[in-house]
Amino acid sequence: MSETPEREQSTRRTLARLNHAFKTMRPAKLLLFGYVLYIVIGWALLSLPFAQVDAIGALDNLFIATSAVSTTGLVTVDPGQSYTFFGELVILLLIQLGGLGYMTVGSFAVLTLQDRLGSARRQTTKAAFGLPDDISPASFIKSVVAFTLICEAVGAAVLFWFFTQAGVDDALWTAIFHAISAFCTAGFSLFSDSLMGFRDHAGVNIVISALSIFGAMGFLIIVDVWRTALGRKKWLGFTSKVIVRMTALMLAIGTLIIFVAEPTITPLPASERLLASFFQAMTAATTVGFNTHPIGTLAPAIIMVFFVLMIIGASPAGTGGGIKTTSLAALIGLVRSTIKGRDQIRFFKRRVPMDKLQNAAATLAYYMALLTLAMFLLLLTEQGAAFDVLMFEAISAMGTVGLSMGITGDLTDLGKLIVIVLMTAGRVGILTFGIALAAGDETREEEADNDLVL
Repeated sequence: MSETPEREQSTRRTLARLNHAFKTMRPAKLLLFGYVLYIVIGWALLSLPFAQVDAIGALDNLFIATSAVSTTGLVTVDPGQSYTFFGELVILLLIQLGGLGYMTVGSFAVLTLQDRLGSARRQTTKAAFGLPDDISPASFIKSVVAFTLICEAVGAAVLFWFFTQAGVDDALWTAIFHAISAFCTAGFSLFSDSLMGFRDHAGVNIVISALSIFGAMGFLIIVDVWRTALGRKKWLGFTSKVIVRMTALMLAIGTLIIFVAEPTITPLPASERLLASFFQAMTAATTVGFNTHPIGTLAPAIIMVFFVLMIIGASPAGTGGGIKTTSLAALIGLVRSTIKGRDQIRFFKRRVPMDKLQNAAATLAYYMALLTLAMFLLLLTEQGAAFDVLMFEAISAMGTVGLSMGITGDLTDLGKLIVIVLMTAGRVGILTFGIALAAGDETREEEADNDLVL
């Protein structure tokens, strides 16, 4: 009996240390920890026997859980055929949690209970979404959750009508699943061929595209538009304007190139050809990962276009991946200003702050380093696969896109583990993932010591 108080004190001390560790943890590490925790919980739930139609290997369950939380959409087994309703529900909840974000879900729960956020949550939320100083993390989180639920509810209602008219089995559940998957840019589908059966269905294409674009453009724009509509701001912020213009530019250029240059789409009727071209450009640019046309049949030149669109990806504070449209804008400004000999880096006649430029350059550098390492390892583990197929898979995983040229299910166990790491990095954010894994910086004393001349 005398040991009980000692054990209680030891437990309290351990909990206090853990609480202190979480409060002092760098935002990047906290974000990575949160997403990994979601993945592990999802993995455990998907591994339950009643979650599966037939027995599924532990690694495949881990792959699906990671793909869902990272809102990627790459799959090694068919979700609609391999999992029971419970399993599909787990996948959908993981997609929703991953789409909203680790800090958003936790912080919304805190706000519901006590209507305020601690300093650690405020800092981590700002890091996760790249919030400017004039936007309150608490009000931003409330806006994010409300906008997400409204979009998904409206999208599900319209899709339910279309799926019912098309004679889809269990149309309500299918509509809900695809609406959430689209808005969260996850690309998970209950159809074995993704959305290829709806290639000529303008209604389904438009709804899925609208949900994907809203999710990919980011919650910052939604908050910005809302504040402008309420008269709190006179006009949209510069970042919002950049996101809208860059997204529109990517969609227009991608659609035009596919419409003109893809031989397997050319024979289609003009309206269906345009719809298919737009949808494939949209699915790569927003990193949603649905497809209405078989990716493996696309011409090498179009695959190259997909590389570019997937690497750039979506926008900050959105549900998509990639290096982000704002990073591309900053890098374009750097190149143009250097060529023109300007003493300041400018984009759309506005000066690009140095911290934004540093983040863009660091993101691209880390992205290329991680892609190079991943390709080296995949070429070792998947020796029978073509280089372009593996490159497509790696870029798709890092951008949380979910498109594949058909190799995902045939990856070796080591190959699947490599892709799992890439999907996790893509969801956390390429640069944030690098910061989370980085060692601590030098202390002030060490920096001073480096300046000494011996």
